[in-house]
Amino acid sequence: MAAITVTLTDTELKCLEYAANTPQDWADNALKNRARIAKDEIVAALVQHCNANSVALAVGEEAQVAQAFNLGVVKTAAERQAESEAAAAAMAE
Repeated sequence: MAAITVTLTDTELKCLEYAANTPQDWADNALKNRARIAKDEIVAALVQHCNANSVALAVGEEAQVAQAFNLGVVKTAAERQAESEAAAAAMAE
């Protein structure tokens, strides 16, 4: 399991304390909800790919996320950005 650490200024902390019961609860909820949305997008892309290509779908969401990455159906945001930057650089030449 990964741990994500965020450093806030005193002012930023006070502002979050104003906006949420606890900043930690807010951060946990925001991160977990974004991960859930990404998981739904990944599984949908995998199901579409598997149906279109007659590929057996892995069982369970954890296995399906892994399968999507292993088959190259999805890539990390960093990989997509690097590819986009490389394509832009190639066009600029």
